[in-house]
Amino acid sequence: MLAAVLAGTLFTALPDRDDRKGGAACAPRKVASWTADQRTTGEFARYGNDASRDDDWSGGDGTHSVRLPDGRVLWLFSDTFLGKVHGPPNLSGQPHAWRDTTAPFVRNSAVVMGRSGRLERTLPAPLFADPAAGQWRWPVAAKVEPRSPGSSEQVVRVLLWTRATGTGPWIYGLPLATEVATLSLPDLRLEGTVRVSDQSGVKDPVERVLYGTTAVDGKEYTYVFGGNDGKTAVRPASEAYVARVPHGRLAEPGAWRYWDGEGWGSEAAPVLGDGEKKGVGSAYTVVRDEGTWVLFTMAAGAKGLSTITSYWSCAPNGPWHGPAKGFAPPLPPDGAARQSTAVYNPQAHPALRSDDGRLLLSYDVNWLESDPRAAQANVSRNVSLYRPRFLRLRLAPGD
Repeated sequence: MLAAVLAGTLFTALPDRDDRKGGAACAPRKVASWTADQRTTGEFARYGNDASRDDDWSGGDGTHSVRLPDGRVLWLFSDTFLGKVHGPPNLSGQPHAWRDTTAPFVRNSAVVMGRSGRLERTLPAPLFADPAAGQWRWPVAAKVEPRSPGSSEQVVRVLLWTRATGTGPWIYGLPLATEVATLSLPDLRLEGTVRVSDQSGVKDPVERVLYGTTAVDGKEYTYVFGGNDGKTAVRPASEAYVARVPHGRLAEPGAWRYWDGEGWGSEAAPVLGDGEKKGVGSAYTVVRDEGTWVLFTMAAGAKGLSTITSYWSCAPNGPWHGPAKGFAPPLPPDGAARQSTAVYNPQAHPALRSDDGRLLLSYDVNWLESDPRAAQANVSRNVSLYRPRFLRLRLAPGD
């Protein structure tokens, strides 16, 4: 009996090993090199500048993607500008393409990329309607999975963050809940939305955890990563969390299990973050590189938002090793003060690896401003300040 108890304890305490791809060995990983991907960055600039209609995407952040079964790629964005783009030059004589400050603004959008890599159309926006007055939905990770376990019919599941109007440190919204939307294939029609984790009852907003910043497949489960909004004036880094869901059951709240520090259950404990030098931004990304899991995030505790760093682990629930030496990706040309621009939300797009195996990583750029209206004016003055930019990363054995 004692042996059985000890064996059971050991089983729940060990990291989950449903992450090994073909039994590949886990080893430290680091970014060996990176280069700007002008082709993908330029394609979004071309499409955004060519917005001849008022309902076309012209800029946005929260960049996520999912490869569809027919080879197309669905790109998902959070806050989005629609409408026409003008110039250059604009009325002030600055050499940037610009949009009117009255351009339509929506809380989410989706853009379809054809198999050739050319962006083709914007789905009716917003794709995910506001759940209530003063609330909105931001799409995050998405994946194609069976409509139900074992089904031959596939659908797209989109993780959504529901947020509400806030003040003070919550000017970008109070976290409320994680939802899962279902899109039909191949027509990408919204079928419905299910709430899988309601955080509105958690009194302190800092402790509310939203899931879906990234989702990665294991052999039997989808691992859905999330975080709290702990990056405030008193806590410079957020904590990372992870849940797992059997394939085909993302839209079933009862199928979700959360890492609690010892096993998978109904409670959640962080897998990374000490509140100071180790931790994540509220939006980060995770990929698998052979037997190793690699996490990319904005560097915790760094001055401003400019540096991307990474961690590695042999399992989604850790332990996570790092942070590694960071790097600062390039910002778009702009005549204004460089300290007013910010890099954030690094996101990997593993379905779009290059032929030589380099990983595609996007990052968003914005104008730092406490007044959202002033920030909107600046990103409209220069549309390249509010569009995704892309890098190609080469991963290699690390220390």
